[in-house]
Amino acid sequence: MILWNYHTHTTFCDGKNTAEEMVQATLALGFETLGFSGHVDISPTMDIPAYQTEIRRLAEKYRGRIEILCGGEFDLCYPDPNLPGFDYRIGSNHFVDAGEGTPSAIDWSPEKFQQLVQKGFGGDVYRLTRQYFERVASLPDRIPCDFIGHFDLVTKFNDTLHLIDETDPRYLDPAMAALDALLEREIPFEINTARVSVGRMYPNRVFLERIHQRGGEILINSDAHRAEDLNRGFPEAEHLASSCGFDHILRLTKKGGKLAFLHVGL
Repeated sequence: MILWNYHTHTTFCDGKNTAEEMVQATLALGFETLGFSGHVDISPTMDIPAYQTEIRRLAEKYRGRIEILCGGEFDLCYPDPNLPGFDYRIGSNHFVDAGEGTPSAIDWSPEKFQQLVQKGFGGDVYRLTRQYFERVASLPDRIPCDFIGHFDLVTKFNDTLHLIDETDPRYLDPAMAALDALLEREIPFEINTARVSVGRMYPNRVFLERIHQRGGEILINSDAHRAEDLNRGFPEAEHLASSCGFDHILRLTKKGGKLAFLHVGL
């Protein structure tokens, strides 16, 4: 049983619960570790000093009951990727450059994604996905990321829009190139269960099998934006990982004073 989550959002960014409400929910679930990962990007804007202060306060308040880590979900577009005060960094990409001066989000809504494809990429969704994966591949060039978040988030609305053929080489080739580039740098990937309700997890099975074949490492996170989602989809993610050949996952801890990855058998 997974008793930890490192991809957690609160009212400091786009979450629905306060940080303390999330802690209380994890205690009820019997969690051993909770990692917060407020968005560090251009939208929404988070009060980072206030966020870090509150997470440190909670870590002290609940010391001995649960390990609390202060992480951040960093995007390429944030101007200071080396900002101090974080226990760990998730490297994630939510944006593409559509030539409008400000990066455009790919995960707001199906309607906005369609508009982005049409107006920003001349209707060529594979030009958009190619740029998306190029940005994902470049994350560690700019961000000292400890793991990669939702690798193929660009497919978030594909279950309703069906714009992307996920078997098409125009999609797969840039995605595999990005995957291999990150694997060469030995950066772990999360299995993100945020869309488990529609039968999707990031990365998909094809990418997870490649990660396993290349000796990559994974952890499992729920990308929780609400307290009730803190352990959403964990059994399904464990089953998926096992079926792709993994015999263990990673967990994070800072007990002992230094961030460390531990192996946990499946």
